[in-house]
Amino acid sequence: MMTGVDTEMLIDVWQRLLADPHKSWVLFEHGTCVVLPAPEGDLAEQATDLLKQFGPAHAGSSAGDFGVIDLEDAEGWVVTGHHNDVLTYVGPDEPQDASQIAVGLFGRSKRHRDGTELHVVHVEDNRGSAQQE
Repeated sequence: MMTGVDTEMLIDVWQRLLADPHKSWVLFEHGTCVVLPAPEGDLAEQATDLLKQFGPAHAGSSAGDFGVIDLEDAEGWVVTGHHNDVLTYVGPDEPQDASQIAVGLFGRSKRHRDGTELHVVHVEDNRGSAQQE
């Protein structure tokens, strides 16, 4: 398990995974990324509101559900949850067990931490790129 979260590495991974230059997104401390398809106002605030609602995991409800995506453009996985725009990156060195269930549970726990701690580490504001073309 990672002892410290490497923010620069996480930013690099999400920039590669979300290669659409028109997508704005916000990264939280433990690797959860909130994609903002209709960004407006303060992006960190908009993403925080969304993650506050859809980040915490509640076993036995849709908030406990997850899916695991094997990545082609980076090592590791993306764990999805009950909101399509809330995604959590899990690095290849994080879970001791690389099974889908272990990766999913690990990613869900990271999303839960981000959804309760709500610490923004990066904002990718691409609202201007759509207007420049």
